[in-house]
Amino acid sequence: MLNRLISNDYPRSRVLAVLLVALLMALAFSPFIFPGVKALNVAAKVLIFTVLVASFDLLLGYTGIVSFAHTMFFGIGAYGVAVAFTRLGPDWGALLIGLAGALALSFVLALAIGLFSLRVRAIFFSMITLAFAAAFQTLASQLSEITGGEDGLTFKVPALLAPSTSFADEPFFGVSLDGRLACYYLLFVLTVVLVLALLRIVNSPFGRVLQAIRENEFRAEAIGYRVVVYRTASAILSALFATVAGAMLALWLRYNGPDTSLSFEIMLDVLLIVVIGGMGTLYGAAIGSGLFIVAQSYLQELLRLASEAASGLPWLAALLSPDRWLLWLGLLFVLSVYYFPTGIVGKLRALQPAARPRVAAAKAPAMK
Repeated sequence: MLNRLISNDYPRSRVLAVLLVALLMALAFSPFIFPGVKALNVAAKVLIFTVLVASFDLLLGYTGIVSFAHTMFFGIGAYGVAVAFTRLGPDWGALLIGLAGALALSFVLALAIGLFSLRVRAIFFSMITLAFAAAFQTLASQLSEITGGEDGLTFKVPALLAPSTSFADEPFFGVSLDGRLACYYLLFVLTVVLVLALLRIVNSPFGRVLQAIRENEFRAEAIGYRVVVYRTASAILSALFATVAGAMLALWLRYNGPDTSLSFEIMLDVLLIVVIGGMGTLYGAAIGSGLFIVAQSYLQELLRLASEAASGLPWLAALLSPDRWLLWLGLLFVLSVYYFPTGIVGKLRALQPAARPRVAAAKAPAMK
């Protein structure tokens, strides 16, 4: 059963396996282990970014395509849900219609980018995708009648997921059983299902072809694979998963705007997380998202405590000022790349000793 769930793609490192189980348990019981609104928001963001980064890793890590239009599909998913709830009301039918419309639009755009641009090599393709993303962000800001413009859209969600909905009069282990908690566990289940689906894709014959294209595109084409078709299919699948991640973000925030889901800063964060976690692993998406989002969310608080503790040394207190959190975050990124050039997952797998061959040992008694 486990083989089918993870598609025989094991962590191949005891330390990595422990980290993944710890992360899964932390996310599963986060509302009860780390009470508070901020902690729950951080956990939900880790879930959303795990799907988003994993979908981008399918494109970059497994196919070797560098695209800057990934946040465009992320934003399409968020806007699809936001517009549907705003126009049709807070019910499940609106959610399905908005998600279906967003997936259809993402499919068309990803297909168009694939057919017209994937024949272009390297940096030229990246520039084309960047132009698409910038154009869509501008369009979302200007179509105020539909998207709300720069102010975005604030909407209500189905009653089951609304914070005002309560399922019990008394808290359970100090946590209120309300719609917010139900929404979090909906995101948790979706994340697990989507990551398992991506694992199935990359470990299928289709995924093996994508990796062959990544390693040597000309050789893959020479042995008969239609490289453009496979690359386009990879771009479409990646876009669809990113669209679902955007819908998850809108459902959690109950708001969406250009800076919320279409910002280029999100694209940079995704690139950083892929590099930190390890390209072409998918497990790196979960590990990298957890580390990066937690550091991004709590680094300022840690620096504030460190600055207060170092108040006797003015120069050190100034260096540890919370206002310089981006400096320290950048330093952490540089150190992680220096010590983990293949990402955390790649490094942990490299440290794992190779399994001893058992074939010879098994045959030895028969030879006596």
